[in-house]
Amino acid sequence: MIHLNNIHKQYGSQVLFQDASLQILPKTRTGLVGANGAGKTSVFRLITGEEESDKGDIACSRKTVIGYFSQDVGEMSGRSILDEIMSAAGEVMDMAQQMREMEVQMSQPMDDDALANLLEKYGTITEIFEHRGGYDLESRAKAILSGLGFSEEDFSLPVETYSGGWKMRIALAKILTINPDVLLLDEPTNHLDIESILWLEEWLSNEYKGALLMTCHDRDFMNRIVSRVIEIANGQATTYNGNYDFYLREREIRREQLQASYRRQQEMLAKEEEFIAKFAARVSHAAQVQSRIKKLEKIERIVLPPEQKVMKFDFPVPPRSGDDVLHLKELKKSWKTVNGDIKPVFSGLNGTIRRLEKIALVGVNGAGKSTLLKVITGQAEATSGEVVMGAGVNTGYFSQHSMDILNPDHTVFEAVQEVLPLENIGVIRNLCAAFLFQGDDVDKRIANLSGGEKSRVVLAKLLSLPLNFLVLDEPTNHLDILSREVLLKALQNFSGTVLLVSHDRHFLRSLANRVFEIDHGEMRIYEGDYDYYLRQAASSSYTN
Repeated sequence: MIHLNNIHKQYGSQVLFQDASLQILPKTRTGLVGANGAGKTSVFRLITGEEESDKGDIACSRKTVIGYFSQDVGEMSGRSILDEIMSAAGEVMDMAQQMREMEVQMSQPMDDDALANLLEKYGTITEIFEHRGGYDLESRAKAILSGLGFSEEDFSLPVETYSGGWKMRIALAKILTINPDVLLLDEPTNHLDIESILWLEEWLSNEYKGALLMTCHDRDFMNRIVSRVIEIANGQATTYNGNYDFYLREREIRREQLQASYRRQQEMLAKEEEFIAKFAARVSHAAQVQSRIKKLEKIERIVLPPEQKVMKFDFPVPPRSGDDVLHLKELKKSWKTVNGDIKPVFSGLNGTIRRLEKIALVGVNGAGKSTLLKVITGQAEATSGEVVMGAGVNTGYFSQHSMDILNPDHTVFEAVQEVLPLENIGVIRNLCAAFLFQGDDVDKRIANLSGGEKSRVVLAKLLSLPLNFLVLDEPTNHLDILSREVLLKALQNFSGTVLLVSHDRHFLRSLANRVFEIDHGEMRIYEGDYDYYLRQAASSSYTN
């Protein structure tokens, strides 16, 4: 379907691809992986024609329709949400108009040859129209919007009234609605809650019939969707026929085999070079020496790829808190709307968080999870009831808002130094390096950092403080899978208490030993891990 053959792509002195080849085959589900900066986004741009390769060729049929969802959604304004979605299918809408015009023409008298020619054109365009899902375009658009968390009342609202995260959902809905032959998705689960992620999983698995190529930091999502993985690394594209977990295992096997071959080759080279050095001056061995020199010149040297950089840190041992970290007592929160109306978020919340617990806070989008975290951490006031903190509790709070309050004029070094004013330069640099800010990277200004880099700065600041209660609102957003794994291991080993909101199910499954669910303004407590919660919730839903 799409073939990239012997691609070479270079930016200045940085070589992204060198004789790299990959294929997107019909109906395949492929994950695209690699370190930040390896060239994943460039693969998408090469396929869509936004960029051109320096060498090599890209083969793709002209009839192939490609849909590309990226993190850059562009400007949206002047339309309702539904009209914005329908605008993405302009070509299909044009075909519908052409079909109507042809139907009018066919009702008019004409000679047999003209009618036959018109019928042939009509048959061709209706076949394409049907293939592109033109007959159910509006109903499909509405179903996709509903799946991504929009209510029917939202369809007529102007797009400019929505936040950046919701505009990302609108952009994703536009791409899904056009039903392309090839779907390119760059981090589609960013800004989605678990319910929308589950819906997208279902849609990609059962509704979408084309070929898929995607990047994604959600390990569960990747494992459930993809059956092929293409790794971009060291200028090459390597294909693995399996899901993400298979890729990890197979990559490790291949790396161990490569290291063994490298060691054997190095031993052989050392022996040959030792022989050459020992007998180079002896005339009697001149022929043998020359033969071995020529042999070494012809050998293709094995090169070990560099290790991928990942965060490396452990939380310091925090001071011990009391056995009861906090109590929620009849907690209630309401917001006053712009019209002066009172909108209840939750009420009558009761519960206790105990020392060393790792608690997942779950609920549908808009249930009040982030609001509860803000009330617990003092970022917002409760309408009534109270949060009673236990003895010796030192709370650290991470949210996407935490990134917004970083001083954009500070460097990475200055941002971390802000919470460690008495530490020397070496300590701060080491902490920055643990979060992948090495060398001149510590001098980058906050304003110029990506979302993932800002997340790492906030986490670095949290790590440096003597905290024993971590309240984390989507800490995995913008982090790649390897960085998420490092954070997960650190939290598993953290000798304090954690209250966490995340849409990464692998993260929740691997960390939580207790679950609080907010549903319709009330809170249910599940005395078990995340899988236990899913089983109980499914059982409750079935009986109801």
